[in-house]
Amino acid sequence: MEETIKSWLFDPAVGKFITALIVLIALFGISRLAKRSVTRYVRTSDTRYKLRKFITFLTYLAAILILSIVFSDRLGGLTVALGVAGAGIAFALQEVISSFAGWFAISFAHFYSPGDRVEVGGIKGDVIDISFLRTTIMECGEWVDGDLYNGRVVRVANSFVFKAPVYNYSGEFPFLWDEIKVPVKYGSEEKYTRQTLQMVADELVGDYAAGAKAAWVKFSKQFLLEDAAVEPMVTLVATDNWLEYTVRYVTDYKLRRRTKDLLFTRIVEEFARSEGKAAFASATFHIVETPPLDINIRNG
Repeated sequence: MEETIKSWLFDPAVGKFITALIVLIALFGISRLAKRSVTRYVRTSDTRYKLRKFITFLTYLAAILILSIVFSDRLGGLTVALGVAGAGIAFALQEVISSFAGWFAISFAHFYSPGDRVEVGGIKGDVIDISFLRTTIMECGEWVDGDLYNGRVVRVANSFVFKAPVYNYSGEFPFLWDEIKVPVKYGSEEKYTRQTLQMVADELVGDYAAGAKAAWVKFSKQFLLEDAAVEPMVTLVATDNWLEYTVRYVTDYKLRRRTKDLLFTRIVEEFARSEGKAAFASATFHIVETPPLDINIRNG
């Protein structure tokens, strides 16, 4: 028994295992201390998040290198076995491997970053975390109208970036074009109505035009894009029931609902003080009652 214990203790493989275990414990301990230091001393949340993710990546990379170095003499004889096992593992874990490849593409191809508003795999919301396998999103929409949080946190596999379109609402160009439609009665003064709508749009969303213009110039240097009109614009279409004015404008990607509220509120106020020069139109339907039917059936 004593000889067995001695042979086990002095076995080189056991020594390497203990050495690797001690080094890994020390490595993960240093990684944890580094993350705490980043949390304590780095004030910017975006920088703090990226540093913590970078430390995690370096820790796992260093762990793989340490294991490879410690057990390097045993890896040569296991080449064939590892190849066969690797093929089986790759087939069984193809979704995991695809998700890891997706993380690599997201990180280095700039599909999106934490804080961006995206739509991935049919899920729309703000990216709050990107791990090796999954992207965590604070969801918007569904049973909540507008671009507002509904309180549901969704984790989407990173492999979705290879399977479905990725919509980024705030990447290289953090503005969105939006529009509202204003139905106006026939008989309203067309020139006054157009001027009123243009004045309201310029006052409430005109400031976005300068920022959007600068962002578009920078954006167009990266891609083949034509010049785009970012100033508020009012157009008119005549329908069977009313004059339909469309107010098109640029706004912040997170403020679409609030911007519409401000525009409609101000338009209602301006129309109310226009003394009949501009008035909203509405469709009225009058349902006529069906007259009673008197049917006499005679036998005869």
